Amino acid sequence: MADGTPDRAELTIPVDVGVPAPVLWDAVTDWPGQSEWMLGTRVELTGGDGRSVGSTLRAVTGAGPVGVADTMEITEWTEQEGGPRRCVVRHTGNVVRGEGVFAVVELGPRRSRFLWTELLDLPLGALGRAGWPLVRPAFRAGVVHSLRRMARHTEERHRAGAGA
Repeated sequence: MADGTPDRAELTIPVDVGVPAPVLWDAVTDWPGQSEWMLGTRVELTGGDGRSVGSTLRAVTGAGPVGVADTMEITEWTEQEGGPRRCVVRHTGNVVRGEGVFAVVELGPRRSRFLWTELLDLPLGALGRAGWPLVRPAFRAGVVHSLRRMARHTEERHRAGAGA
């Protein structure tokens, strides 16, 4: 953009999960555990406790030895009993830049919604703006697949833990 601010693309994907909000929140903020359900991605906590501002993470997405590293820092952490649960990370890598937002909304005592939002700074100016409509469907499909997997995984674990 002419004013020097980066071009930004937004993508928000919701998924409803048949577990209480605290259970879902614990599942989506178990950073290393995301490796079990996030398509082609391995996540690790690199600094802090992973549940507070200033904690850092590293996710590598790819196949075999070829991958893209996405380093992140938690810039907002809100976790209130019976209230909002929200985490904002700032992507600090060379390739992935912008912000990611995780939010869990209670829909009832046994159901909640996870909202994954990416506010990505598109690289390469006009080329990035032109390329995003081509890349967006595949990126979205990968996130949708991962979130459905997370929902199944979380529901199964919760049922097993509850003795159902």
